[in-house]
Amino acid sequence: MPPPTTPSPLSLSPLSSLPAPSTRPSPLLLALGGYAATRLLGLLVLAAAAAASGKDGFHRLSGRWDSVWYARIAEHGYGYQVTLPNGDVHSDLAFFPLLPALERALSAVSPLDAAGAGLLVSWAASLAAAWGIFRCGEHVVSARAGVVLAVLWGAYPTAFVQSMAYTETLFTASAAWSLYAVLRGRWVLAGLLCALAGLTRPTAAALIAALGITAAVTLVRERRLPARTVAGVLLAPLGWLGYVTYVGVREGRWSAYFDVQAAWGNSIDGGVALARFVLGLPRPAGLGLGAALALLAWLVALCVRQRQPLPLLVYTVGVVLLSLVGAAYFGSRPRLMMPAFGLLLPPAAALARLRARAAAPVLAGLATASAAYGAFTLLGSGPP
Repeated sequence: MPPPTTPSPLSLSPLSSLPAPSTRPSPLLLALGGYAATRLLGLLVLAAAAAASGKDGFHRLSGRWDSVWYARIAEHGYGYQVTLPNGDVHSDLAFFPLLPALERALSAVSPLDAAGAGLLVSWAASLAAAWGIFRCGEHVVSARAGVVLAVLWGAYPTAFVQSMAYTETLFTASAAWSLYAVLRGRWVLAGLLCALAGLTRPTAAALIAALGITAAVTLVRERRLPARTVAGVLLAPLGWLGYVTYVGVREGRWSAYFDVQAAWGNSIDGGVALARFVLGLPRPAGLGLGAALALLAWLVALCVRQRQPLPLLVYTVGVVLLSLVGAAYFGSRPRLMMPAFGLLLPPAAALARLRARAAAPVLAGLATASAAYGAFTLLGSGPP
């Protein structure tokens, strides 16, 4: 019986011992692709509904409501105001400057007008936001949860605003990456990104608080504060404070920005307007709204129970509180809460534990419902 033969070392391929390359897409590509698919579905449903009704869906994304104010600032600068029949004065100083500045810059170097530039900025920022949201979810729970979190954010009930020339995506991108930088200990970068968020929306106050409270807790626990943390905390409020100061100097009084917001009905009243709105509804509508608020409270409780990192938790709760304690029109509050993506992390973690064949239909159903609601709202009364 001949002895067994062994292959000569020269006959072995140098790659034969290496594992076969994976053909599965990376979690980041899944997150961005899933998010983009939800938003594309929303645009397709809007286009189909607009064609069926004879309306211009594209115009509603870039040429109506707040988009018009941002485009006007980009083209002419600040200084425009409207006096309503009841005597209220709406000034463009209520709108923060980063989006119109980007619109102006992009329209200056491209064939796009300010409105078209606003759409391009918003769409690019939406992908940056989904990327940052994925990274936060990956860091806190897992890569799979990060993928689901990004898709859930794209399927949020008022996610149609993410496809408009509004500031929600630009702000959320800055906030998500600022929080991720804090979670990674990169405080200076976090402060710079927070400053950009402060030039985008007043809700940056929640992000500023998140960084400040996290630094304060670190100081208490460790009895020291690294220089980079101090630098990040000092940088964080510069955008928000800079614009509020600009409005104050321009109008000649320190409270000018808050007066402008009050004239728009956006003053802080501690939730009085919300309570009056709920109590003034017919009983069935009031019960439904009460159930929605209870669901919101439950999600916040789940965030606490999930033991989310302190900066993410403070930011999420801060955005929710700022959205509820203002006197703004109630219909705008779901949109104002949309940057609080931490609310979606508990359901994202739950869905991530399911098999793909079980989670995919849930996400597809939510994306379809969000797309239908978006088309109905945009072709109707419009975003609040």
